[in-house]
Amino acid sequence: MADTPKPLIVIPVYNHSAQLRAVVASALPHGEVLVVDDGSDDAPDAAVAGLPVTMLRHDENSGKGAAILTAAGYAHEHGYTHVITMDADGQHLAEDLPAFMAAIAEHPRAIIAGVRNFAQASRRNIPRSATWGRAFSNFWFRVQTGEQAQDTQNGFRAYPVPVLLKLPMTERRYAFEIEVLVRAVWANVAIRWLPIGVYYPAPEERVSHLHRVRDNVRLSLLNTRLTMRAALPVPHRRLGPVGDMEDAEKAFALGSPMESLREQLRKGLSPRTIGLSAALGVLLGTWPLFGVHTVTTLFAASFLRLSKIIAVAAGQLCMPPLVPAMCVEVGYYVRNGAWLTDVSWQTLGVEFLDRAFEWIIGSLILSPVLAALVGLLFYGLAKTVTLFVDAE
Repeated sequence: MADTPKPLIVIPVYNHSAQLRAVVASALPHGEVLVVDDGSDDAPDAAVAGLPVTMLRHDENSGKGAAILTAAGYAHEHGYTHVITMDADGQHLAEDLPAFMAAIAEHPRAIIAGVRNFAQASRRNIPRSATWGRAFSNFWFRVQTGEQAQDTQNGFRAYPVPVLLKLPMTERRYAFEIEVLVRAVWANVAIRWLPIGVYYPAPEERVSHLHRVRDNVRLSLLNTRLTMRAALPVPHRRLGPVGDMEDAEKAFALGSPMESLREQLRKGLSPRTIGLSAALGVLLGTWPLFGVHTVTTLFAASFLRLSKIIAVAAGQLCMPPLVPAMCVEVGYYVRNGAWLTDVSWQTLGVEFLDRAFEWIIGSLILSPVLAALVGLLFYGLAKTVTLFVDAE
């Protein structure tokens, strides 16, 4: 990426010609403008006739995501470093463009995502779907990435061009703008949230191409896919400093912990994160979550923005028979005031439900202790390995 950012203002349009000229005219004082006509049939080229803009056209409506990717390809070919996307319906205010330019200069490798200020907008004109949809989408973003979002549904954003060209996107329509943020976080691309204004016209003046059923079904399917992918103990490929996809981090091997820790530290994990991840894996691994240990650990690690690889690996330390036996012994002692010494078919088979109950009791007592010990151990090992990594 060039040292000096060179952004291109991009306005995808699909049958918004009535508002398009005003939007383009307001953006032109702030930089070069590209309009991508996504198969409109209301003559957007006539709407911007005489204005110094570049226009590209899709022969058929392919979706907003497809229009943004077309713009990214054009930007790459013509030496632009970033694209700033604005909606063609007038919702986004050109007066916020200087703030985007400044944010790009300060964080050139990050996605700058606008956060709509509903408090300053006309309350009577804000559609209920906008406030509810933002909260709903922000929740799933937290589940899928472990990061707190502020506005995942707003399209006023600045993207580094390599991010758009290199991320493995699957969506091309309405859900694109949500998927790109999730995959960016997975690829280690920072997201910076920028407060912006917003304008909502009166309901009778509003033009929307959102299909309530079809687009919401697509969004639900996307969230299902992203959540399932987030839960897999398979590392994500990261986006390198010049936009190249780096190899995914290696799995954590308990048989060679020092080398595995070295690899995790090289990938940017801190000793604190490593310690907390190991503690989480042992905490959940100690509980009798029959058949769902791994799934529970994966979702918890994803939600808490910890390392799924380390959490799952550390949880393997709790596999039978040692840790479950310790839990049963502690639970038995709590119930009976003595240790279980008679290991027989009677005590383990006929009295299985009693042992299961004691396992639960014992796990609640032992899990925080074991988690703290293992977490501190991994933290200490990581701090030790850090000295060697820093010396390399």
